[in-house]
Amino acid sequence: APLAQTLLLWPKHCPRLCNCPLTSSFISFFLAEGTMLKIKRLCKFCDVRQTRCQGKGSCKVDCEITSICPNDSDICVTIWRKKEDNVTFDTICHNPEVKLHGLRLDDYNNSKCEMRERSGQGSDFYICSCSEDECNEHVFFNGSKYQLVAVVLVSLVPLFVMAVFVVTSFYFYRVYRQRRANSRRKKGAPLDSDAHAIMIDDEGSDSSSTHANNLNHNTELLPIALDALVGKGRFAEVYRAKLKQGSSVSEEQGFETVAVKIFPYEEYASWKNEKDIFSDADLRHENVLHFLTAEERKVQRQYWIITAYHGKGNLQDFLTHHVISWHDLWLLGGSLAQGVAHLHSDHTSCGRNKIPIAHRDIKSSNILVKSGLSCCLCDFGLALRLDSSLSVDELANSGQVGTARYMAPEVLESRINLENIESFKQADVYSMALVLWEITSRCSAIGEVKEYEPPFGNLREHPCVESMKDSVLRDRGRPEIPNTWTNHTGIQLICSSIQDCWDHDPEARLTAHCVSERFSEMEYLDKLSGRSNSEEKIPEEICVGDLK
Repeated sequence: APLAQTLLLWPKHCPRLCNCPLTSSFISFFLAEGTMLKIKRLCKFCDVRQTRCQGKGSCKVDCEITSICPNDSDICVTIWRKKEDNVTFDTICHNPEVKLHGLRLDDYNNSKCEMRERSGQGSDFYICSCSEDECNEHVFFNGSKYQLVAVVLVSLVPLFVMAVFVVTSFYFYRVYRQRRANSRRKKGAPLDSDAHAIMIDDEGSDSSSTHANNLNHNTELLPIALDALVGKGRFAEVYRAKLKQGSSVSEEQGFETVAVKIFPYEEYASWKNEKDIFSDADLRHENVLHFLTAEERKVQRQYWIITAYHGKGNLQDFLTHHVISWHDLWLLGGSLAQGVAHLHSDHTSCGRNKIPIAHRDIKSSNILVKSGLSCCLCDFGLALRLDSSLSVDELANSGQVGTARYMAPEVLESRINLENIESFKQADVYSMALVLWEITSRCSAIGEVKEYEPPFGNLREHPCVESMKDSVLRDRGRPEIPNTWTNHTGIQLICSSIQDCWDHDPEARLTAHCVSERFSEMEYLDKLSGRSNSEEKIPEEICVGDLK
């Protein structure tokens, strides 16, 4: 027993003696024979030593001394320090109940010595502790991080493989459907449901959104050749253009006609707003201009919006050069009301919820005439999504926008009710009423048809807001509706709706949906238009409960 007690004290007073093979054998003998000596822990025990370990991965401490710890509860500890270019290891036995360098050791139940960084030691300082014999000889840096990365990688790899498979399958499916659609079109066969959205313009060319949207516009621009300037506004110019669909012997057959609206770099905000409005799939409607895609042309420093092309041009130009029949009036006016009603609606024709949109610049030059003499709305640069989450401040920041000639009284006066999003729809309805008046003024059913004049034609070509205030607010003026217009039953109904729509009180105006329904109820009048005369009476089933 005295000899064993002496051996127990050797590591403390002369630790190098434990490295002697004879001493180690002697200690092992005492252990094997079950003497009263109980050795709790063997640890590497060296003073501070230089090391090449850079604090990454795993390292061996290069300590040749194994010590028998003096206390049964002692654990093995390794310290790694780096101060400037001086890197050292320090291996010791230590009682975990006592702080070491002011630190409480709480990770000693590990079988491995996993390094943990500790701050406040005046240098890069890592320490680890463990409770198995000589476990402090090999140390591990960032072991937990490596394990976490391994777990994350193992978890994500199957998901990544699955995602690649799905995307690849979808891509090849779309390529297959597109090739099949092109093949069927060349053979003259009807297209199936996956190759829909083909729009035919007045020249017989097809504006295919299926073709356009299949291209990767993040990296590849549409092959477009600009043809002729067809319109110019405050923010952009509109060109007729040719879109190449594929290789063809005949150049004429290899192109389709589209419209390209080109914004300069300075008008990015207007381009982005129109692009965002057009990008809403719920905007799609036969009386809204068909959108193909939007592009940033960096080389030309331009922003493009590419849409279907309609060769008859805008409604203002069409009315300037054409006198229309009652049937044409019914088609143009009804389709205009349907387009505005679709914008303002909070659901699609299929019943799906959508966000209402206020156009805020409805005028005859922002309405296109399609080949079947129906209208479609265009130019959404000032449009506003009437999201119920918008605050009053956000709505107020939209400002006084639009064209002065078509501005509602409350817009001219800057007193639109920002707490009610219906106010923006009511302003649109006022503008729509002026356009309906324009269409009616060129209809042969009113009697004598004068040269085309815009609303408030007595004012200059581009009246300012102050001039319009004098006419609309001070004088309460509206375009004239002669008594002779009301001799025709259908015209009488339309004029009544126009007057209801441009009422000075926004709350008293009809909704676009109501106007659209009134046009629908006039359908039978259109069928009888050949027999219409000044003696016709308004049928009771239309006027009861419908007219003010």
